[in-house]
Amino acid sequence: MSLAGLVLAAGRGERLRPLTDEMPKPLLSVGETTLLDAALSRVGAVVPISSETVTVNAHWLAEQIAAHVGDRVHLSIEEPEALGTAGAVGAIRDWLDGRDLLVANGDVWWSDVADLRSFVDEWDRERPRLLVVRDEERPDFEGRWRFAGLSLLPATAARGLEPVPSGLYEKVWSRGPIDLVPADITFIDCGTPEDLEAARRLVHK
Repeated sequence: MSLAGLVLAAGRGERLRPLTDEMPKPLLSVGETTLLDAALSRVGAVVPISSETVTVNAHWLAEQIAAHVGDRVHLSIEEPEALGTAGAVGAIRDWLDGRDLLVANGDVWWSDVADLRSFVDEWDRERPRLLVVRDEERPDFEGRWRFAGLSLLPATAARGLEPVPSGLYEKVWSRGPIDLVPADITFIDCGTPEDLEAARRLVHK
């Protein structure tokens, strides 16, 4: 079964205001690229970038996201409200057409390149597979692993999601077995001005 990609780029970025009052968070720059293009690059390592294979969702300042991606990808505009990580999948079910899905957060930074080909090729296509980093101060799973913004979602799970505001953690990850894959990368969730600046400093080291 084939694989499609989704880059999540719909969030408001409240903690980054006023930076995000006039620009969507995924279009903020780190080095010579944007957070969104960095996420597309990760997806593109395993899924060819086209309107048939990759979707970017948008809500806040969606017209800027649309102008930035152009016709490179399929665009899923969420109105009148953002749908969250699970709702975003529900909104593209027809486009997805029974494929498994690689989901990438469009607002994170990696200082290194992970082995995404193995991440995909060694997947059992039955359990959701999450890339994680060790972080005992801010863990999401098992007291030591923090989600690094990239996951694989089986088609069977994607088909059950509705286009309503909801999250993958609540709807999928917390309801059954998941496959956690540690990655040897420096991961930064660029959700605050401090974290965004930390990512920018890494680039200039």
